[in-house]
Amino acid sequence: MKVFKFGGASVKDAEGVKNLSSIVRGQHGQLIVVVSAMGKTTNLLETLCNAYFHRDSKTVAIMEELKNFHLDIVNSLFPLNASVYKNLDELFTSLENILNTESSLCYDYEYDRIISFGELISTTIISHYLRLKNIDNLFIDIRKYLKTDQNYRNGNIDLELSGQLCEEAFDFKNTTIYVTQGFIAGTRTNQTTTLGREGSDYTAALLANLLNAEDVTIWKDVPGVMNADPKEYDKAQVISKMSYKEAIELSHFGAKVIHPKTIKPIQNKQIPLYVKSFLHPESSGTIIEEIDEHLKLPPIYINKGNQCLLTLTPRDFSFIAEEKLSHIFAILARYKLKLNLMQNSAISFSFCIDCNTAIFNEFLQQLQEEFEVRYNQDVKLITIRHYTEEAIWEIIGDRPSLVEQRSRTTAQFVLRNHMSEPIHSRS
Repeated sequence: MKVFKFGGASVKDAEGVKNLSSIVRGQHGQLIVVVSAMGKTTNLLETLCNAYFHRDSKTVAIMEELKNFHLDIVNSLFPLNASVYKNLDELFTSLENILNTESSLCYDYEYDRIISFGELISTTIISHYLRLKNIDNLFIDIRKYLKTDQNYRNGNIDLELSGQLCEEAFDFKNTTIYVTQGFIAGTRTNQTTTLGREGSDYTAALLANLLNAEDVTIWKDVPGVMNADPKEYDKAQVISKMSYKEAIELSHFGAKVIHPKTIKPIQNKQIPLYVKSFLHPESSGTIIEEIDEHLKLPPIYINKGNQCLLTLTPRDFSFIAEEKLSHIFAILARYKLKLNLMQNSAISFSFCIDCNTAIFNEFLQQLQEEFEVRYNQDVKLITIRHYTEEAIWEIIGDRPSLVEQRSRTTAQFVLRNHMSEPIHSRS
């Protein structure tokens, strides 16, 4: 049995759905197809969730945009009497029913139940289209079988229960192909949860682990794992082979090819992971597996935008020691913010996080109770793995950095997007 995961870019339009169908048709044997939301649907649903939670009048218009985007794709793929329209209408109605009620006071709970519709819609369309093309498959609502705790937006998987439920659901008695959702899951009480942004890779890895898959393939719009984003670096090259350890490091630093949680489930059972191009499925791509020998890799460049750099100084002029750090980390955990870089001196602590405008002001207020806060918004974090001085000069040049760090294998630089970017201060 194999697991295929298709990301949003691979199914962003009708041609993408047709291409997925072609790739699946060429596969023989048992297959689980894990699919993300189409195109930029998750971003749109985040906007919808924020509008709903903050009672913004734009909610109705955003909902219409969501419906029109998907119906345009469906109209290009199906005859007007196809049953997919009925199923989609039921999903749209369910989402509208949520939007027509008053939200709870828990943003993360509302986020998960709204954001999940992206994957539910995409898999509904794809399952129906495969059947239209005589590719028999069964649709699975993964929320019934992958079970998490109630840590909304970053659910922790109950592996034992999920394993039991998934073995019963994916038994391959009545089909050789299942279509299901990435990124989303459910609690024991059937509340919707998500596994962290871009978590569809993690879903594929979990299913591979729980069901002892032969291998996992992630289908991307790039020819494999590359040493840089080819849209930003014209010398980018494919890395044909990579160890689990290196893949974890790259995902931790923000490489977009693989979700950070993906590697552990497959490494634990020594399941190979392939990263291949859905545009050129015949190409070999990249294989990630256990590798004993030391591979000589080129410098690998990772550029994370939309960052915020904060520097905290205790109001009582005390040291940044374990107690202070524990308090800072507790606040970060409360807002589900991940540190992308951190650096401290005797009386200051600087760190980079992804900017989340929905909670940023509230987050700042929490910090200001004990610290003076200075921050730069819209900065970028550049990471160079296996760096050389030549590689650093090629990417960074003589641009001044706000923060710089180097270890034996990794160099990181926080840079302003604009030289005039102001430093904000909150006392």
